[in-house]
Amino acid sequence: MKKIISTALMLLCAGCLMAQEPKAVEGRSNFGAMMFVAPEPAIMIATYDAHDNPDVMMAAWGCQCAGDKVKIHLSDHQTTENLQLKKAFTMSFATKATVAESDYFGEVSAREVKDKVARVGFTAHKSPNVDAPIIDQYPVTLECVVERFENGVLVGRVVNTSAAKEVLDAEGNIDLGKLQPVAFDPVNNTYRIIGDVVGNAWKSGDKFK
Repeated sequence: MKKIISTALMLLCAGCLMAQEPKAVEGRSNFGAMMFVAPEPAIMIATYDAHDNPDVMMAAWGCQCAGDKVKIHLSDHQTTENLQLKKAFTMSFATKATVAESDYFGEVSAREVKDKVARVGFTAHKSPNVDAPIIDQYPVTLECVVERFENGVLVGRVVNTSAAKEVLDAEGNIDLGKLQPVAFDPVNNTYRIIGDVVGNAWKSGDKFK
């Protein structure tokens, strides 16, 4: 009994500590526990439902988590049902040219609007590698199989990445300047274009060596 009471008191104290207001950092504006991680990607996830109707949704909580894997956090959507059924998806990125359509895909559920892909004038064809649609208007697409999907966390393995020729540079690599992907600004609820090149990875810091 004493052990139970002691444990309860410890949990209560921990809860009190967590509920305390954070101390202000002097000389800065302080926002408390406001979440701010930027830039957040505007990831477009495309799947098929049981009748092979294409669906697209936008997700911002995603990243690369291994050499050939992506991880995305999802709440309950038509997409999550499709993922459980088909075990596959494609992943693309909202761009400056597709920002209105991509935002619509994030606003409207395929549970209510079955033809939302066609409604914005987009077209799709089936991936040759996975049971999921490739959206023709997104220039870069990752074709993925579901490796794990539990507790709202999706882990997919990329089996192929394809890109339209118009977003490639002279060497045949994907050029972000031509792709013009957008990032989600979670503070102002806006989309921003990825900016200019300001440095070179594993080279700009050499001056400090």
